[in-house]
Amino acid sequence: MVIRLGGQVIADTTAALRVLETSHPPVYYVPQASFPSGVLTPASGSSWCEFKGHAAYFDVSAGDAVVRRGGWHYPAPRAGFEQLAGMVAVYPGRMESCRLGDEVVRAQEGNFYGGWVTSRVVGPFKGEPGTMGW
Repeated sequence: MVIRLGGQVIADTTAALRVLETSHPPVYYVPQASFPSGVLTPASGSSWCEFKGHAAYFDVSAGDAVVRRGGWHYPAPRAGFEQLAGMVAVYPGRMESCRLGDEVVRAQEGNFYGGWVTSRVVGPFKGEPGTMGW
């Protein structure tokens, strides 16, 4: 997986974790150590996932680009999601590009979810217009 922002590669790893949730395309979590120093800056705000727990956000920056709350992590993931400790997810639609192998990822529709849509993933997905009541 390769993530680009501001004309720079900000993550290049084979150690990502793929997380699947009902009615969502996968979200990929990257080891925080895969990001160069200074790319991730703690941001204000938080959210709650009934499965994974408390999420905290990062501003993501490289070159002249700054994406406010462009990434998130679970500082103390709930039981069953311990593997997410030390991992960071980014919103692919807010990055310059995200690639899985040779394929450029499309962002999941909607402004909350961070799913990675590829040719192997078929919807409909929660988050698209008319799906928030699922």
